[in-house]
Amino acid sequence: MTTAHQGDGPPAVEGIGGSHEPHDMHDPHDVHDPHGDPFLRTRFAVPARPVTFLRRARLAGHLDQALRTPLTMVNGSAGAGKTLLVADWAAELDELPVAWLTTDADGQDPGMFWAYLLQALRTSGVPLPEDVGFPADAHRVGAALPARLAAALSGRDRPVVVVLDEFDRVTAPEVAEQLDFLLRHSGPGLRLVLVTRTEPLLPLHRHRTAGELTEIRDAELAFTPEEAALLLEAHGLDLPPAAVRGVVRRTRGWAAGLRLCALAAGEAPDPEIYLKEFEADRSAIADFLLAEVLKRQDDGTQELLLRVSVLDRFGPGLANAVTGRADAEAVLARLHRCNAFVQHLGHGVYRLHPLFGEILRAHLRMRRPGLEPELHRRAAVSLRRAGALPAALGHGAAADDWEFTAGALVDDLALGQFFTGPRSDTLAGLFARMGRQGTGPAPELVRAAGRLSRGELGGGLTHLRRARRHLRDHDGSTDPVDPAAARLSCAFLEALAARLAGAPDAAEDAVRAAEALRDVVPVELLDRHPELFALLLDHVGSTRLWAGDFTGARSALARAADLAPGAATALPREDALGRLGLIDCLNGWLRRAERTAHEALAETERFGLARPGGSGVERLVLAAVAVEREELGQAQALLDTAAESHPALRDPVLEAGRALTAARLHLARGEPGSAWKAVRTGVRADTESPWVRGETAVVAAAARLAEGRAQAAAALLSEVPRDQVACVVGAAWVQLAAGRPAAALGLLDQAAPEGRAGPAVTVRAALVRARAADAAGDGAAARRHVERAVAEARPERLRRPFTEAGPWLRPYLTAGRPAPRAGRSRGTGPHRNPAPPPPLVGELSGRERDVLRRLALAMSTEEIAADLYVSVNTVKTHLKSAYRKLSVGRRNEAVRRARELDLL
Repeated sequence: MTTAHQGDGPPAVEGIGGSHEPHDMHDPHDVHDPHGDPFLRTRFAVPARPVTFLRRARLAGHLDQALRTPLTMVNGSAGAGKTLLVADWAAELDELPVAWLTTDADGQDPGMFWAYLLQALRTSGVPLPEDVGFPADAHRVGAALPARLAAALSGRDRPVVVVLDEFDRVTAPEVAEQLDFLLRHSGPGLRLVLVTRTEPLLPLHRHRTAGELTEIRDAELAFTPEEAALLLEAHGLDLPPAAVRGVVRRTRGWAAGLRLCALAAGEAPDPEIYLKEFEADRSAIADFLLAEVLKRQDDGTQELLLRVSVLDRFGPGLANAVTGRADAEAVLARLHRCNAFVQHLGHGVYRLHPLFGEILRAHLRMRRPGLEPELHRRAAVSLRRAGALPAALGHGAAADDWEFTAGALVDDLALGQFFTGPRSDTLAGLFARMGRQGTGPAPELVRAAGRLSRGELGGGLTHLRRARRHLRDHDGSTDPVDPAAARLSCAFLEALAARLAGAPDAAEDAVRAAEALRDVVPVELLDRHPELFALLLDHVGSTRLWAGDFTGARSALARAADLAPGAATALPREDALGRLGLIDCLNGWLRRAERTAHEALAETERFGLARPGGSGVERLVLAAVAVEREELGQAQALLDTAAESHPALRDPVLEAGRALTAARLHLARGEPGSAWKAVRTGVRADTESPWVRGETAVVAAAARLAEGRAQAAAALLSEVPRDQVACVVGAAWVQLAAGRPAAALGLLDQAAPEGRAGPAVTVRAALVRARAADAAGDGAAARRHVERAVAEARPERLRRPFTEAGPWLRPYLTAGRPAPRAGRSRGTGPHRNPAPPPPLVGELSGRERDVLRRLALAMSTEEIAADLYVSVNTVKTHLKSAYRKLSVGRRNEAVRRARELDLL
């Protein structure tokens, strides 16, 4: 599915061209599957019964039990008559809605399966609430969709019968798990019928034990001699009972075998003798199909059948294109009427019986060696003209015509699908077969896209240079690709390469080149692929962020994030939101960064882009926020998952942010050596990032300071840019800790963070001033600064700066005025050393320490419960245990006692 926007093209990049406001995208529920293709309505149609169909009362009666059990399974071999049995039964259910879905090879993709199942329900007239959702990614679906669908079905007055035909095509365990969840939680509102060749992955033993399963298996599906006699009579054969029993014995009652035998015997001079000699093994059936089905047709029809065998589904137009004739429509209709193993799927679409098609392809290779690639090539050209790009690419690849296949992808401006949307894995797998075949700009651009999508910058740049050389040296008249589309695709990949290299100027040049080509490329192509300019906006925004241009970065990233949502733009929107959160985090606005990061995660989940499909930057932001809040376990977990990012988005911004967050986490754990290693490893980039240089210097200095190397720490601060407010405040913090209060205050006066940065920065600045005042003996000023710091930190749940501050801060966080400092008491009485605190009754647990830390920040019981994601009663239980171990009875006493024992 693609999205569109108002105007003549995709949104321009800030500062490069005009702007266009996005409009609402089309409702995907009624028209498109997750690939953006129209739903195949034939997959929702109950198959028609042939005129020779025999209704078997014993099976129909058994199948009636399906209305009394939640799950029914009709399990039998290919050609056992499963589908027609259920179709006949379903056609008689006048009072209940029947949602029929014939699964396809994409049944192993959860997103496609659930999209088609939802459409089957809607097609059958079952109303579904809007909040059920829609899986826009073919490969993934979240847990919310089955839960909401189950809730909708459980409230029905009458059950809906859902038939999943050819369910053996569904091989993904997650689909089976989600389907079992739907079954268990839909109650009496759902009756599920599975038609399958294999044992499904559902826990059948549980349903069987509970008496909730109706089963019809291969042995029961087999024709009895009496039923076989009736079937043979329907085909015009009147055989003695002994002959019928013989053919049943030889075919073991297999429906397709009986029908094949009946067709063949009807043409034989002596049907009874033929049936006695017929062997029902695969080679015999193959010989029969070739000799008695294919050869019964005239030469032209035989040639048509052989040539269309390379197609999965086809209409008359495609069949004509492949065969080179003009009468395919009439021939296909006649073959269908004659039961010549050509199935009509409805709406003018046909397919060969799978076994017949396989045999025909083998026969084609034998009779017409070397023709198969040419047939695929013809199919690819016809499908490309019809706008069926995915099918065209498949046939182009099957023909090994990589110039055409790559040219079709580039001409359609679909290179962005290598990086986002539901086709990325499919495209990567398809073009992995290209190897070194194919020359010209289009194959080189596809190779570059493949390399860059895996984060292979060097290889991607090599192919990009070759593509540029082709575009420069040739006028495009002999290349099967549109020059404007090729140049736009080249600019798009150059922007990505510049992002991965950390080269902001090159990214700006590439985006300007892309913008200049907007008026040359057809608008409908740009509208069809909104991911192209969404990715460009994200690329240039990230490179501006690397360069320290936070304003320009925010502008481009916000424009990408504001695009109309859709599967195609989900990844760049998620990444843009995550990087907006990173800018807020770097500027000290933790709550705002957290909200934006969660919005990015919601974008990922909305379209089923589970890890590692996303960028990971939003989890990096949440990890950085967790470090500032002293939630170190959560920070580590988030940092670990942030590494599972899309390779094409692992740019210097992400790598530097991960290193800095890991270093700060090591510092919070008291591991300065590991923190030093984390930031000194370095990030490879063409240009240096000012904020990364400053943040690295501050963290490295803090690590040296924690090791007791104050002079070495101060020496590192020369790397801090004076225009990076957060870095300057960090440098002031280190200077003060190194015993240089005048230098620290000078840095703060110069930076003036108040009003320019968020609480994570201004709280540290206030604590620096507080400590300087405390060292100068000005307790009143110190208390004012501490009070301001606490007031700003509390809404942000900011704790790390207070832990970093050290013991001097403790008196200012307790009730009352701070006690006089030893050696400079201004009181008149003698100084008395307080009695040592009594020992702990028992060791505090980790959770009890978490509760005490929040008590120290004057959080209420309810706030602590919300912060820790536990109940209020659980918090009270931890408090009672902590009070007992600390030998106290009140909150203030517990905090004071914990500080005395260095527990906070």
